[in-house]
Amino acid sequence: MKKSRTSGHDDAWEGVVTGRSRGMLDGSNMYHFLEIRLSDGAFVKIRVGRRLWKSIDIDDRVVKEPGSDPVKG
Repeated sequence: MKKSRTSGHDDAWEGVVTGRSRGMLDGSNMYHFLEIRLSDGAFVKIRVGRRLWKSIDIDDRVVKEPGSDPVKG
């Protein structure tokens, strides 16, 4: 089961990108999403910034440390 969220400031996780998407959910702003399979096997869909979204490909590893934004790992 997938859940969609924005990473919290104190969240910590790591996983592999399984999909990328973007959309104008409110009609005026472009939002970028990554679908990630976490190391525990769960799937999540998170909102990320444009710069990270453009630098990531499928099967890339992403790491989120507490207090920082997700980064390509």
